[in-house]
Amino acid sequence: MRIVDTHCHVATAWYEPVESLLHQMDRNGVERGVLVQIRGQTDNSYQEECVRRFPDRLVSVVVVNTDRLDAPAELGRLVDRGARGLRLWADSRSPGDDPLLIWRTAAELGLPVTCGGTSALFASDSFGELVASLPNLTVIVEHLGSVNDPTEEAAAIELRRRVFALSRFPNVLLKVHGLGEFATRAMPVRQPFPFVEPIPPLLDLAREAFGPARMMWGSDYPPVSGREGYANALRLTMDRLALGEEDRALVFGGTAAAVYRLDA
Repeated sequence: MRIVDTHCHVATAWYEPVESLLHQMDRNGVERGVLVQIRGQTDNSYQEECVRRFPDRLVSVVVVNTDRLDAPAELGRLVDRGARGLRLWADSRSPGDDPLLIWRTAAELGLPVTCGGTSALFASDSFGELVASLPNLTVIVEHLGSVNDPTEEAAAIELRRRVFALSRFPNVLLKVHGLGEFATRAMPVRQPFPFVEPIPPLLDLAREAFGPARMMWGSDYPPVSGREGYANALRLTMDRLALGEEDRALVFGGTAAAVYRLDA
C-alpha cells in the first residue's frame, strides 16, 4: 500500500530540518510527504529547496500573507515555482472589495486549500457559506476540524455535529491525524496501546460522515513527537479506523495522491 503523509512541517528556525522528516518516513514506509507551511511563515523558500532536493518524495503547500493586496499574485508566482497547495485559516479573508479573493485565486489556479481553525470557526455559518460559494475549490479541513474535546458535554457534541456536517459539501475533505490529538495518554504508558480506553469515537464519526474517499491521514510531524510519536500516529490510527484494504489505501495515500497530483 502506498502511504502519503499529508501534514508534516519542516524548517530550520523552528521544528526540524527535512532530513529528520525523511528519516521518519523511511523507517515507517511512507512514500511521499506533503510539506505544510507553519502558520505565520510566508517565506516558503526552504520548502521549495526541500522539494528541489527530493522531488520524488515531497511537495509543498505554501502560506501567503493574506493581508497584502498582492497575495494572489504572490500565490501565482509560488505555483510557477512548484507549489501544489495553499494553507489558509477558516477566517482568512482578503482586503479590498472581494474578501474571498485569495480563496477564488486558489480555485482558479487549481490548488487545494488545506485549512486550519478552531472547531467554532469550522462550525460557523460563514465557513459553510464560503465552501458552498466555491464548489470548484477543494477544501481540506485539518485536525479533524479541531473537534478534539473528549468530553460529552452538550456544547462539544453540537460542535462536532456541525463540523462533521461539512461533509454535505462534496468539495470538503477531512484530515485525520494521530490518536494523541484527542485520546488521553494512559498513566503509566503501556504497550501495545498507550491510551485510556475506550477512546473517543471521533475517527468512527469522521468515517461515517465523510467516507474514506474524502479522508486523508497526516502525521503532524514534528509536533506529534511530543505526543505518541510518528510510528504510533500512523499505525494506531490505521488500526483504529478498521478499514478494508481498498478504503485504507484511500485514506492513507490514494486520496492525497489524487488531490495533490503526486503522479503528475
